[in-house]
Amino acid sequence: MMKKIALVLFSIITLTAFAQSPKSVQFTPSNYYSLFSATTKPVLTIQPGDTIHTSSVDCNGFDLNGIKKAVGAEGADSGNPLTGPFYVEGAEEGDIVQVTFVDIQFSRNTAFCFPYFHDRSMPAAITSLAKNTSTPIIWDLDIKNHKASIHNKTAHLVNFDVAIRPFLGCVGLAAPKGQKVSTEDAGPFGGNMDFTRITKSASVYLPVYNQGGLLYLGDGHAAQGDGEINWTALETSLNFSFVVKLIKHPKVQISYPRIEDAEYIMTAGISATLDSALQIATTGIFEWLQETYHLTVEEATQVMGSSLEYKIAEIVDPQVEIIAMIKKSALRKIKP
Repeated sequence: MMKKIALVLFSIITLTAFAQSPKSVQFTPSNYYSLFSATTKPVLTIQPGDTIHTSSVDCNGFDLNGIKKAVGAEGADSGNPLTGPFYVEGAEEGDIVQVTFVDIQFSRNTAFCFPYFHDRSMPAAITSLAKNTSTPIIWDLDIKNHKASIHNKTAHLVNFDVAIRPFLGCVGLAAPKGQKVSTEDAGPFGGNMDFTRITKSASVYLPVYNQGGLLYLGDGHAAQGDGEINWTALETSLNFSFVVKLIKHPKVQISYPRIEDAEYIMTAGISATLDSALQIATTGIFEWLQETYHLTVEEATQVMGSSLEYKIAEIVDPQVEIIAMIKKSALRKIKP
């Protein structure tokens, strides 16, 4: 009898361990959504630790074959139709979802960018000269050599090319308090951040406002200058894989997205003005340093004053975005 009980217990323990083991899940989207909303039915429930392999259409809804796929889904006629939402098992308001990108790959060898300058980028006398948002410029992606060039070359750009690295423009959870926020916008929940370092091996930390978090991803880019002043990057479709980690009941809440990769810790400031966005981003770095290294305010002034960097990630969306960032090589010199 004891032997049978032991075998039963072993079987239960084994099954429990197997059920909790991380899985590799392939998800092929059939609908795409253009609102960061908690009212959209989740497309898949994922367990923290699972690796999800999926794909995205480009910002106009075209897939790897140039076929418009984002048709008929809620909000799909507006820009940036996204894959998701993914329900993160166990996520509750006040938690933090960490999204780490295991891989991001191009799914086609073309991209497009509009011949346009946004009104915020320069005086109207200049921006008014470039207002064509109906006829995109097509770019060829040389994936093997990691560069892109204009398909129909002009006289002065016949030898012009740019380095490419695939990254996701949109990574966000459902917006708080029942809001339905366009995927062309961003906020404390993440969203259309259009930051070039959200690529393979990077992690994005997002505050949870709704049960399950409800994670949306997409808006593939091949390259983008700071600010995305054309209103588009080099827009394309992507295949990507990600893992979600759930940080339950964190000791310290975060108010805006944080990003981390092998080289930097980074915080996003998203607001109506660049002044406000800069303050939010800088405050985020200050709080991160205090949490991790327990610096005094005086110590923080010296670390940040000597080592802080900024990127203007986005100026063309309803809210602008500044990223504050510090190299980990500098932080390794801080005494624990």
